[in-house]
Amino acid sequence: MKLISWNVNGFRACLSKGFEAYFKEFDADCFCIQETKMQPEQVTTRFDGYEQYFNSAVKKGYSGTALFTKQVPQSVTFNFEGHTDEGRAIIAEYEAFRLVNLYVPNAQRGLTRIDYRMQWEDDLRAFLMELDKEKPIILCGDLNVAHNEIDLKNAKANVGNAGFSNEERGKFGELLEAGFTDTFRYLHPDQRDAYSWWSYMGRAREKNVGWRIDYFLVSNRIADKIRTAEIYPNVYGSDHCPVGIEIDL
Repeated sequence: MKLISWNVNGFRACLSKGFEAYFKEFDADCFCIQETKMQPEQVTTRFDGYEQYFNSAVKKGYSGTALFTKQVPQSVTFNFEGHTDEGRAIIAEYEAFRLVNLYVPNAQRGLTRIDYRMQWEDDLRAFLMELDKEKPIILCGDLNVAHNEIDLKNAKANVGNAGFSNEERGKFGELLEAGFTDTFRYLHPDQRDAYSWWSYMGRAREKNVGWRIDYFLVSNRIADKIRTAEIYPNVYGSDHCPVGIEIDL
């Protein structure tokens, strides 16, 4: 099966920039998006053959996630305990696995939201570990962290900044140690210059001065079922590009 994840940085804006054509071209079994910045009633677009689920923030025009899926899930839930206001998580249960679509909070310039980010990370990890006892997990989304120096262009200049702070990188490492595999690094351990987000400033995307902050993680016990793990930098419409996997489940 094929799964795609994309931070669209405003779903309505992305729809005007070719989203539907990209959606059809990918023909994914599950297509997850983050940072929808909308309420469900603000978009009337439907995609034939897909069920769709939106989880919007209480604050309008902020955050939000969505799932488009060919197979009807056994259940769909939103958010997890303690983090219910910002529309940052959709959990879909299927027969063989659970899909978790996430938009992880940004620690913000000067790490002004780092305390909340650390609490989110701890609560998320505990939540996932409980879910993982029942079924393996496929987790995707904008995780707002570049794990290692290979995952961003200017590592030394960004040490301590949001997305590359020791605190955030450490929590990502703890998540992996809890039983999860970074699918892209599993198949491409040494690939450099592979990024999923670029600043709109300074022609960063044109120069490929980017960060890899969008991921697919899977429970370790299904890592050997990953067939491909890709980044699609030639897909435009957002400051992020899509990422995807193919997995035999």
